[in-house]
Amino acid sequence: MTAPPQDGPSSADALAEPVERVGRSWTTSLSLANWAIWVGWYGPLQILLASQAENFAPGTGMSKETLLAWVTGVGAVVSLLANPFFGALSDRTTARWGRRTPWIVAGAAGGALSLLLLGAAGGPWTMALGWCLAQLTLNAAWAAVTAAVPDRVPRLQRGSVGGWLGAAQILGVVGGTGLATLAGGVTAGYAACAAFTLLGVLPYVLRHRDIRLPPEARPPWSWRAFLGCFWLSPRRHPDFGWAWLTRFLVNLSNSLGVLYLLYYLRDRLHHPDPERGVLILTAVNAVMLLATVVVAGVWSDRVGRRKPFVTWSGIVMAIAAGVIAVWPTWPGTIVAAALLGLGFGVFASVDFALMTDVLPKALDRGKDLGVINAANAIPQVAAPALAAPIVTYLGGYRVLYGVAAVIGLAGAVLVGRIKGVD
Repeated sequence: MTAPPQDGPSSADALAEPVERVGRSWTTSLSLANWAIWVGWYGPLQILLASQAENFAPGTGMSKETLLAWVTGVGAVVSLLANPFFGALSDRTTARWGRRTPWIVAGAAGGALSLLLLGAAGGPWTMALGWCLAQLTLNAAWAAVTAAVPDRVPRLQRGSVGGWLGAAQILGVVGGTGLATLAGGVTAGYAACAAFTLLGVLPYVLRHRDIRLPPEARPPWSWRAFLGCFWLSPRRHPDFGWAWLTRFLVNLSNSLGVLYLLYYLRDRLHHPDPERGVLILTAVNAVMLLATVVVAGVWSDRVGRRKPFVTWSGIVMAIAAGVIAVWPTWPGTIVAAALLGLGFGVFASVDFALMTDVLPKALDRGKDLGVINAANAIPQVAAPALAAPIVTYLGGYRVLYGVAAVIGLAGAVLVGRIKGVD
């Protein structure tokens, strides 16, 4: 196989701060790869895992909510470890195809195979194994995709590029939900998501050259140094620490709301077709998100500010959770989905740009973004642990969404503690 065209910086620029703006083709291809990875995640998360949990729960002695919480929680632990691990490996990769591309290819291929295994699962143990493998491999690909941005995109273009990646992310949620709903069953849904995940990364890896890290730039290898690199002291890097915490809180709020959405429609609102209801809510959310995600990123680049956008987006998302808590009806849920999309559109693009602005070191971009991305994964562990007892013993869905609103508001307020970014 021949190498991709030479369309970017040389290997000598691997650790330099990028100054040359990337073109539309590069942004479009990377966004498509991001879309494909999120389809692989959210087809299962929105529909397929919940359907399997409902089928398998009667033979386990657990409720469907508890089984789903255990499977997604264990998978989130894998995600938590995998993202920074593969980010660090990609930082140190000196392959001819570059630092990031080999991991995008391997991760997408492994993700597709894992989704096919999930489609063939005959019980809860195979379901859990398949989801853990999907989290492992898809995180390898995603760590490399996100690290490509600070590798190639100058600071004052990262808001707009982050906007397109955010749009691809929500399209992945919509696409995954749509494929899972319309494919014609659990097995077919997983197969459709697997095919999309694999095919979606090809334009980027075949058309665009990655930056190769010169072998002499790679630090000497030792397991002790490698494992030690994952700890970043909040005292030495306070902006990085506060940025991580704010992202964690906002994502925890969002995870609490999304985890049991199918069950909320079925058991609390008694929606006549809850699967299609999830698809409708996802589409409403996507329309509002797409209306703001790129615009907010471009606007943030032009004014040179990040924090006001992230703060107000977090407040709007907290309001969305509050709407469901005080107005638990189908119209109220639609309004909440619209508000959530409005807020998350701004958050997805500008918060990503903010995160790339607080990275401590060029050599560790992939690892450091992986540590930040752990703020997306840990809520997947914490949310089931919080949500299951709240729904079962502590007041039900009204209390669940009230707690989500308070947590999201805390995340929005703490953005102000970041000092090195406007």
